[in-house]
Amino acid sequence: MTQTEVRENTAVLSNYEPPQLETLTLEVLDGKIVVLTINRPERMNSMVVKMFEEFNTVAYALRDTDARALIIRGAGDRVFCAGFDLDEISVITEMGVREFLRFQETATGGLAALHHLPFPVIAAIHGAASGGGLSLALACDIRLVAPTAKFNAAFVKVGLSVGELGTSWQLTRLVGPGRAAEIAYTARFVGAEEAARIGLANRVVPSEDLFDEAVAVAEAIASNSPGGVRMSKRALQRNQEVTSYAAALELENRGQALLTRCADMPEALAAFKEKRAPRFTGQ
Repeated sequence: MTQTEVRENTAVLSNYEPPQLETLTLEVLDGKIVVLTINRPERMNSMVVKMFEEFNTVAYALRDTDARALIIRGAGDRVFCAGFDLDEISVITEMGVREFLRFQETATGGLAALHHLPFPVIAAIHGAASGGGLSLALACDIRLVAPTAKFNAAFVKVGLSVGELGTSWQLTRLVGPGRAAEIAYTARFVGAEEAARIGLANRVVPSEDLFDEAVAVAEAIASNSPGGVRMSKRALQRNQEVTSYAAALELENRGQALLTRCADMPEALAAFKEKRAPRFTGQ
């Protein structure tokens, strides 16, 4: 596919119409930044089957746009996401095996689709991120937390395992197997300061500044080469999954070779020589 074809197939956010959603809200800020809000504050922003379907809808709607970053937050000031709504968990227990497997594929597919968006995803977390809420936070690239933030793998409390929604894979890679095991087996809460110390969160931000800081990080990302950021995310994610140093080098080499053929790299070099800010186009 040529550069012209790529540009023609990329939706421009200034003309973007967000999809109709029931459990989530989606808005576009200036500077190609998108905000996704989990919008069930009356139910502690807990998850239902419809929400997992809408995660897929959102990811599909955004993946081919010129968005530079996505911020995920919980509505209200009490909680990020309390996991699956226990008042509706009977829906799951009443499913047959095949129906439940289809649900699992929808649920895991929704979080995986957000995780694999071609641009960075930032979680702005206040209050609890429990069970599936922890999984959603782990699916993001960057986690900024308020002092009220707390994480727990609540799955064993309801007879399930940490092998849910990608949590066992993500948690181990972030905090190491020993810490992941303790968090998974005890279901204890990990507070904001500990989360930042062990790598579960990037840093703690005052509650009143949390969203503004998430926007600032998104703006810092958006100021850089779109192609460079997207290829960086691809390299970081894919190289967690490959099993050899040689395979990682091959992926890096291919990505860098592609970027040198794009317009943003020579523009950045010219801007450096001319002592001005680069004008990135993503072309």
